[in-house]
Amino acid sequence: MKEQIQPSTVRVFIALAPPDDAKEELARALRPAYAAYPGMRWNRIEDWHITLAFLGELPVGTVPLLRPPLADLAAGRHPLELGLRGGGHFDERVLWSGIDGDLEGLHQLASEVRAVVKECGVPFEDRPLRPHLTLARTRRNDPACVVEAAAGLADFSGRRWRAARLHLVGSNIGRGPGPIHYRDVGAWSFRQGASPA
Repeated sequence: MKEQIQPSTVRVFIALAPPDDAKEELARALRPAYAAYPGMRWNRIEDWHITLAFLGELPVGTVPLLRPPLADLAAGRHPLELGLRGGGHFDERVLWSGIDGDLEGLHQLASEVRAVVKECGVPFEDRPLRPHLTLARTRRNDPACVVEAAAGLADFSGRRWRAARLHLVGSNIGRGPGPIHYRDVGAWSFRQGASPA
């Protein structure tokens, strides 16, 4: 039996995940687009997330350094109230849903997460946060489907929900021809109780 070689690096990001009922609400709104554009590369609903910091390809041994400070950060913060709203696209290639709710709190959380990453000595490209949830990517040379699918989401306004956990996520991107799959390599609950007024 051939021994499976473990990769020495992992592609990592830090994110929030909407609850299942919020994702299902958006998935219902996407049914016409799923039917009309089956050739798009649709992200699996269980992988939908709001990226706070994309760290890229890291040595596997770096990941454990991030766990304790991210756990501490989550334990000291109240959940954010967010919602999914509308849709759009990046460069006629990537379809996304927008984020509604406590956007100021979301930007603050992203800043704190990125500060933790920097304190751990992990280099990453610190791009400005553009809160969104990636839904699909178009195949080459077919931008119209993304634009039309985004227009179909223009009036979508999902229910509000509380982001209860901070997720450190690894992906298998670049590790074969199949779909991208994500898995938590750590997840920590935010502090419960009433948020400060």
